[in-house]
Amino acid sequence: MSTATATSATTAAPINTITVEVIGSALSSIVEEMGEALVRASYSTNIKERRDSSTALFDMDGTTLCQAEHIPMHLGSFIEMIPCIMQRYPADTLSPGDVFIGNDAYVGGGTHLPDIVLAEPIFVDGKPAMWAVNTAHHSDFLDRGHDHIFQEGIRIPPIRLYKAGELVQDVEDLILLNCQLPHERLPDFRAQLAANRMGVQRVQTLCAKYGLETVLHAGKALQDYADRKMRAGIELIPDGTYTFADTFDSPGSRGESLPFSTEITVKADEMHLHFESPAQLRAAMNMNYTSLLATVYYAVKSVIDPTILPNAGLSRALTVTAPKGTILHCVAPAAVDGRIGPAQRVVDLIHGALIQAVPERVTAAGNGGVPAVQFLGQGVDGRMWGYNETIGGGSGARYDKDGLDGVHVHMTNTSNLPVEALEIEYPITLLKYELVQDSGGTGEFRGGMSIRRVYRVEEDCHGRMDITRVLSRPFGVSGGGEGTSASIDATGVEFDGEYGFFKAGTIIEVRTAGAGGYGDPSKRPPEQVARDVEDGRISLGIARSVYGWAG
Repeated sequence: MSTATATSATTAAPINTITVEVIGSALSSIVEEMGEALVRASYSTNIKERRDSSTALFDMDGTTLCQAEHIPMHLGSFIEMIPCIMQRYPADTLSPGDVFIGNDAYVGGGTHLPDIVLAEPIFVDGKPAMWAVNTAHHSDFLDRGHDHIFQEGIRIPPIRLYKAGELVQDVEDLILLNCQLPHERLPDFRAQLAANRMGVQRVQTLCAKYGLETVLHAGKALQDYADRKMRAGIELIPDGTYTFADTFDSPGSRGESLPFSTEITVKADEMHLHFESPAQLRAAMNMNYTSLLATVYYAVKSVIDPTILPNAGLSRALTVTAPKGTILHCVAPAAVDGRIGPAQRVVDLIHGALIQAVPERVTAAGNGGVPAVQFLGQGVDGRMWGYNETIGGGSGARYDKDGLDGVHVHMTNTSNLPVEALEIEYPITLLKYELVQDSGGTGEFRGGMSIRRVYRVEEDCHGRMDITRVLSRPFGVSGGGEGTSASIDATGVEFDGEYGFFKAGTIIEVRTAGAGGYGDPSKRPPEQVARDVEDGRISLGIARSVYGWAG
């Protein structure tokens, strides 16, 4: 960026690249600070401990100026929100202190109903200039069914929650009445409001220092820069068509492996990605189009150049298609609550295809899913309690490094809930929390290890288990072995698809998938194999039979 002079449609005057860089860093700092404020001020475990939230700034055109490096999928909850608000509420009808709320996957472009978005216009010199936006996963809409979206929770189109700083009480009352845990929702909404308010103030301070036109000009220049970097990276990939296929399974697929595939065409500095999948199902495993877009943007960026700025410019060179009415591009009223599972497989498809062109830039397959456990019960005081967690696994090995053990990969970036927080806040005891030996794929570079997490419920409750890679295994690359598959064991529990009833004392074991290895295992140095055995990462049998270790 330091070698060229940026220009903008907002003004004819040029802006020097140092100023663009300074303003860009300021915007990044603002969204990160918003995110920390949201986490610190939140009430529910899922946000304050697991950090299941994201923040961003948008311009008045509805394009992303900057998104914090939180959870990639949450971009899908943002990218249609502002255009939908602007269509319903023109700029001249907005007032300082207005706050809009929304979550719907089909009106406003959310990705699933628990991710509730709050957006506030940022006024500078008496006019709306930008938007502060955040989303947080509200672990509330549990045990409702997933045949269609009407079962999955309250659908909120983008509407005013605050008008000129005054709460629209009727809207808040309506939303809270449809929540199972309103005592959590209200303080979490307040945390989201505070995070956006911080973003508004920080942007106004930035504009007071540099001037609104300069800040907007820099925003456009940063989007153009992201576009140039993406196109430059695509140009380094040989022109051609690259295909890859994999399967997807979940409780919603009722024991069936569903075929997913992609065809990626690279031509000069542009990339077209097309996806095929079965027809959408009456289950929580469909993705709407904004979910697909967010997934593609992340996966391509991670291969082309992870340093590309997280703004709308990175998507200009990409065209994304999939037949409507399919799992990967569903239409109303398809259920979408578990959209993160197939999204992970979309990343695997993209990486699997691009390995053929740029193998040194792509990892072997990670754990390929977001295993989710949810419990909903009623305490002795009559108050409902709900626990939601997604569990990490292995990440894929690279051409020069082992994969990471026990982490979330790709489209999610939340934390596993600490044992202390879980057992203090919920009637659940954690019996085991460990990495699984031999779960990472073998190779010159070993795939990451999976997680075993064993729960005992101390009160009767309902539960939902959502897991994938049970019927398949994460692929290895260039001779690397596959990671192990995932499993759930709840002895004595009869599941209806994803759902079951757990009596007090029931033990549930969740084992996530390992990750694929990279390269010929015979090339792994003996001293590294010895260290893996000593650390318990691989067994003595695997060390000898696969790696040829003589120790």
